[in-house]
Amino acid sequence: MAKRSLPSFSCTSSMQLATPCDPQSKDWMQSSQKAIHFLQNKSFIQENGVISLLLVMSRDPLVVGNVIGEVLDHFVQTVTFRVMYNNKEITNGSELKPSAVAKEPRVQIRGQDMRTLYTLVMVDPDAPSPSNPTKREHLHWLVTDIPETTNASFGNEIVCYESPQPTAGIHRFVFVLFRQSIRQTVDAPGWRQNFNTRDFSQFYNLGDPVAAMFFNCQRENGCGGRRYASH
Repeated sequence: MAKRSLPSFSCTSSMQLATPCDPQSKDWMQSSQKAIHFLQNKSFIQENGVISLLLVMSRDPLVVGNVIGEVLDHFVQTVTFRVMYNNKEITNGSELKPSAVAKEPRVQIRGQDMRTLYTLVMVDPDAPSPSNPTKREHLHWLVTDIPETTNASFGNEIVCYESPQPTAGIHRFVFVLFRQSIRQTVDAPGWRQNFNTRDFSQFYNLGDPVAAMFFNCQRENGCGGRRYASH
C-alpha cells in the first residue's frame, strides 16, 4: 500500500487551523489488549507470575500518568535518555513552570554506537485543556537522525521547539524516543495540533518506542498537583 503524503510544515510558519480531533475512546482498550499480548510472551511470567508483573506495571509513572493508553501503547524501555532544562535533569511527573521550559531542553541519548539513530517526539496530550483535549496531541518538537551517545542538537530538527504555555489546567508534556532502522526523509505535518504519535510511528515504520518521559506544567501562577483518574 502506498504511503499517504503529508502536508509540509515550516518551522517559521504560524500555526494553522487544526482538523477535528478524532475520538480516542478505544485507545485504552487497544493498549490493554497489547499489554495482555505483551504479558503472555514474557519469560518473567513463568518465573514470577502475572500478578507480580502487573504490580510492577501499575507503578510505572507512564501508566499512572495515563501516558500509556492516551498517547502510547505498552512498550519495553530499552534505551536510557536524559532530559535537562537549564542543566537540571527532570524525571517522570516533574512539576515545571513555563518559565523553566521556555528554551528547548538538552536531550541526551546514552549508548555506545553513533551509527544508531533516533527520532524524538514531544507532544502535549492535554491541549487545549485536560478536561477537553480536542487538540490532542499538540506537537511541540520533532527531531530525527539523532546519533546514539549524543544529544538532540546533533539531529535533524523537523519541527522547531515550541515552549509550553498551558492556559487551563495542568498539562502533561511527553517526550517519546524511537530507534530508527534507517535514515529517511521525514515530512513535517502541516499543523501542530491533532498530531498522533502512534500514527506517526506507523507511517514511518518506527515500531514501538524505546523510551519515554513526561513532565507536568501549568500556568506560571498556578498551584496544586494533577490528579489522575484510574481506568
